[in-house]
Amino acid sequence: MDTGNWSQVTEFIILGFPHLQGVQTYLFILLLLIYFTTILGNLLIFLVVRLDSQLHTPMYHFISILSFLELGYTAATIPKMLANLLSKKKSISFSGCLLQIYFFHSLGATECYLLTAMAYDRYLAICRPLHYPTLMTPALCVKIAVGCWLGGLAGPVVEISLVSRLPFCGPNHIQHIFCDFPPVLSLACTDTSINVLVDFIINSCKILATFLLILTSYMQIIHTVLRIPSASGKRKAFSTCASHLTVVLIFYGSILFMYVRLKKSYSLDYDRALAVVYSVLTPFLNPFIYSLRNKEIKEAVRRQLKRARILG
Repeated sequence: MDTGNWSQVTEFIILGFPHLQGVQTYLFILLLLIYFTTILGNLLIFLVVRLDSQLHTPMYHFISILSFLELGYTAATIPKMLANLLSKKKSISFSGCLLQIYFFHSLGATECYLLTAMAYDRYLAICRPLHYPTLMTPALCVKIAVGCWLGGLAGPVVEISLVSRLPFCGPNHIQHIFCDFPPVLSLACTDTSINVLVDFIINSCKILATFLLILTSYMQIIHTVLRIPSASGKRKAFSTCASHLTVVLIFYGSILFMYVRLKKSYSLDYDRALAVVYSVLTPFLNPFIYSLRNKEIKEAVRRQLKRARILG
């Protein structure tokens, strides 16, 4: 293909929810409140875990990293979504669109790996409790966290490189709430079957593999817990996994249907609804799931608040 005909489109228009034009202001206020709550909630959990020595355990180490990750994950899309709700043009440059896709997918991939690491941590704690302190050492926790970040940041490089070489000669209207691979590929002026196939292979390896590893860990955990003789022991074991499992089901339940498929796109409204779940609702709900169901975090918050009053 002649490179002189590539990327004639210099910017895209993100349409968002075109059928809800009359309530854009209300959507802006709602999304802004959700975003502020997401930032405050995840920042609170991150700081509390880092400041409270009683929470310096592998499980809370990973929870704090997840909370920090959610701050970047939401920053990749929600600020632009907020701006588009108040703007008439709703434009984004070609390079800006690719950057948004990169950071959204790299941080999303990091979350997949991190949730898998958290499941492995729970597996060791419940299924191999006597060996847990020697297996899940602080050094290993750091190595796992670094591996999750590096793997996530490297994940979308091939897909982004392939998309950047496609010709875009119009139209330039993205039928989505932010830049993403499926809606951008649908605008290319050439056959994108190779891109769709590569996306499917990478997403299958990344999403399905991590999801299966999480399921395997929980199958072992359930098998072990059911052998615990006392009902209180079973409840205690399950309680340490309940929050993580809830987050996994919400997050993977939406991204599996969105990204593990051999089509550019399905129903536009279907895609937009799924995007709201994994890009907005999951990061918003995570602090509530981990704090409302976790006595140790709630007690740590109280300790830090008391400490702040004393120092003040």
